Amino acid sequence: MTIYGYARCSTNESKQDITRQTRELIELGATKETIYFEYESGTKTDRVQLNRLLEVVQEGDTIVTTEVSRITRSTKQLCEIIELVQEKNLKLVLGAFVVDCSTGKLDPMTEGMLKMMGVFAEMERNMISQRVKSGMENAKAKGKTIGRKETTKEDIPQIFLKHYDKYKVNQEDKEQGKKPIDRRGINLKEFMSITDLSKNSIYKYIKLIEEN
Repeated sequence: MTIYGYARCSTNESKQDITRQTRELIELGATKETIYFEYESGTKTDRVQLNRLLEVVQEGDTIVTTEVSRITRSTKQLCEIIELVQEKNLKLVLGAFVVDCSTGKLDPMTEGMLKMMGVFAEMERNMISQRVKSGMENAKAKGKTIGRKETTKEDIPQIFLKHYDKYKVNQEDKEQGKKPIDRRGINLKEFMSITDLSKNSIYKYIKLIEEN
């Protein structure tokens, strides 16, 4: 019998720390090897790591997560997970709340409480979404810019401008069919290394320059 953990954050690992969840899941009996990590919204029902977890669990296994909102913010999906837990005779641990279906049965009181937790998790998400939408509309009404600032030529870093001509010369040499040893300037890989910029950023800046 294996204890599997499920940790989820809405944004990727560079923006949101999942360490606390990992620590708590290990305290609940999971290991680093049996924890499934997901960076998706809890309202999204088709999640890759969650689907993999639900496929790999066998009869007698345990699924642990820190709270019901981590595994889902959809009441409908929670009901589907409850059915699966019953069918596979699993144990589901949501923080301090334990749902033991190792015998294949779930008492009405526990099922009712679990579904109520799902309703509150979904309601909380809807309230957050509503507050964000209201805040954005209020900001728009005040004339504030919403979302990421559009990149302009003024935003192009100096390090890019300093080496752009070398890259452009190299591209012209390629178009003329010159061999690498005969080419001048720098290629894309060298351009990325010198400027410490990603390929997408370099292409974005090139487009800005060539459009004007």
